[in-house]
Amino acid sequence: MRPTRPVLAVVCLALATVVSAVTSLNVAIPSLARDLHGTSSDLAWVVDAYSLVFAALLLPGGALGDRFGRRRVLAVGLSVYGLTALVAMTAGGFAELVALRAVLGLAAALIMPATLSTITSTFPEERRAQGVAAWTGVAGASAVLGLLTSGLLLEWFSWRSVFGLNVVLALLALVGTLRIVPESADPAAPPADLVGTLLSVAGLGVLVWALIEAPTNGWGSGSTLTGLAVGILVLAGFLVWELRMARPMLDPRLFARPAFAAGTLSVCVQFLAFFGFAFVFLQYLQIVRHDSALVAALSMLPLAVGLMPAARLAPRLVGLRGPGVVCVTGLGLAAVALGLLSRVDAGTSYAWVAAFLVPLGIGMGLAMTPATTAITAALPDEQQGVASAVNDLSRELGGALGIAILGSVLTSTYRSNLPQGLPAAARESAGVASQVGGRVAEAARTAFVDGLGATLLTGAGVVAVAAVVVGVLLGRAGERQRDAVDDAIVVTPAH
Repeated sequence: MRPTRPVLAVVCLALATVVSAVTSLNVAIPSLARDLHGTSSDLAWVVDAYSLVFAALLLPGGALGDRFGRRRVLAVGLSVYGLTALVAMTAGGFAELVALRAVLGLAAALIMPATLSTITSTFPEERRAQGVAAWTGVAGASAVLGLLTSGLLLEWFSWRSVFGLNVVLALLALVGTLRIVPESADPAAPPADLVGTLLSVAGLGVLVWALIEAPTNGWGSGSTLTGLAVGILVLAGFLVWELRMARPMLDPRLFARPAFAAGTLSVCVQFLAFFGFAFVFLQYLQIVRHDSALVAALSMLPLAVGLMPAARLAPRLVGLRGPGVVCVTGLGLAAVALGLLSRVDAGTSYAWVAAFLVPLGIGMGLAMTPATTAITAALPDEQQGVASAVNDLSRELGGALGIAILGSVLTSTYRSNLPQGLPAAARESAGVASQVGGRVAEAARTAFVDGLGATLLTGAGVVAVAAVVVGVLLGRAGERQRDAVDDAIVVTPAH
């Protein structure tokens, strides 16, 4: 058997490659707005095109890895990823950039499921929990480390250098995959579910489109309400289709298991808050506080300082207190931190910001590991590709929804708080308005701060509600487990 540490290092590098790209462009948002003259919707689409396609294709990506070999699919995904990032360095407009980010999302959907399923299907049982804990820590912290590296690059180069970073990481991960990662597969995996894939892509695409464009079209407009309704109906159709399949890509009946449902909800909400927060808060740091890209990225490091140790400590705490207590505590801590961060303004000291970024990271780190373990433990070894894809889907769907929802709340409240009589450019985005200078820039910064407060309170409320629901579900899961043990004791004859 191959040593597990080199394999873990390679799959975590591949994981960091795709996760860092979710937020790496966030630090370049003001630069993109200046160079390509984008609206708030344009900027949201550049970030969310990646997350949306990533989320929508994770399930078929995991199924392909199960069927044709996780190492093989991982290598293909890394190759496509690196080549697409290389082309993206030459993009000349938002439409082209959004399309290329979507292709990167497709490649990421091949890569990410193969990383976790390689751990869960090839590591010995006694090392599996440690591997999953390291994976979850990297999944959370690499987003912040990606921001830091991107900020460093932007000190000397343009936003195009961010894609150059993607090229380098993908190449290194590809070489490591071909040399170190063992092959694993499920020969009995079902064929690709093309109808289910199309329904999931269409449903998520329409839903996210409606959310991102809502500030422009109006939350009560016919196009927004129709888009939301169509997206929900198509996703409902996806679930009905999967229920009719003999071997579904995603079996909706899995969510009848309280622990599985709790883990999925927890992961989704964690990343809704995490990526949505990064998207809006980095703009605050650069537009309101006038931080450079590097300083803004460095300002986010306290979040990783809290997250990484908490993710590694979580398995031990779960053994002492149980998954319910650890997961709910983590979500509750994150909700409180988001609520306190919603009070920042142009004059807030960085010490205040850092003081609440640390508990935000701790909360997410505590909640991540038990949630991920609940999902992967629900399925047998031969279906770990699907289990890891559901886990990854929850993450990326949460991230896509977080950027869409929190970004839309920010845009709506920003525009509603702008004084009358400002130039039309001020309504496009705060980044564009800040370049005008004078009264326009000051009014835009004030409106942005008001919008940020409402946005982070919205995120805090979503996380708090999720904490209650997750606590109830994990409580039921614990009751079922105790009942099963009691039944086994009753029917087992005494010796």
